[in-house]
Amino acid sequence: MKEPRGIQSIEVGGQLLLALAHHGRPMALKDLAREAGMSPAKAHPYLVSFIKLGLVEQDGGSGPYGLGPLAMQLGLISLQQYDPVRLATPVVEELAQQLGHTVAIAVWGTHGPTIVRVAEGPTPVHISMRHGTVMSLAGTASGRLFATWRADEAAALGESLPDAVTIAAVREEGLATSRDGVVAGVSAAAAPVFDAEGRLVLALTAIGPSTGFDTSAESALPLTLRHAAAALSRRLGYRPAG
Repeated sequence: MKEPRGIQSIEVGGQLLLALAHHGRPMALKDLAREAGMSPAKAHPYLVSFIKLGLVEQDGGSGPYGLGPLAMQLGLISLQQYDPVRLATPVVEELAQQLGHTVAIAVWGTHGPTIVRVAEGPTPVHISMRHGTVMSLAGTASGRLFATWRADEAAALGESLPDAVTIAAVREEGLATSRDGVVAGVSAAAAPVFDAEGRLVLALTAIGPSTGFDTSAESALPLTLRHAAAALSRRLGYRPAG
């Protein structure tokens, strides 16, 4: 199928906006032009037009260029349209096939971490993982994740919480795990998805038989989960500190 024809000048100028968005800070003309793959003389007219539209602003009229008020407004509107669970649903379907394990989405509900989507993997898991299942805070990977990043709400439930060592490990690794926890022979790993305010909005949780369920730091399963969670977080506007 032939690709629809676009307007080349818009696509060329758009590289300047992409460079500003990628760096996340104001940039001098020469640096911005270099990142966009053009000369400063070529970049300048595009920037003048973007300033008129409010997509770009220039500090003091002669300083570095940054994203303007219209770009900010469009970004906020875009974030408001994003439903984290809707975005994550096709991701868990792909992860289930890629990892060979059941993958679920857990969100914070009235009674704690709650399963809202389940993608069955090719490897059967003999554990109840239905929509609406509430996960233990201390005994499950999903629960430990929420107990770490939504500690005040977790404490308010009055349930047993993970110990300080477990909480510290989850924060350091960016992943929560459980082995033979609630059900003997079943293990899980959960990776956090954050929104633009840095709030944990959901967990991507893989569940499978403990035999062959490798959660060591450099194994494929945790790396794949963390990568998918980080990609979703970026789509929701999350920018990690540093």
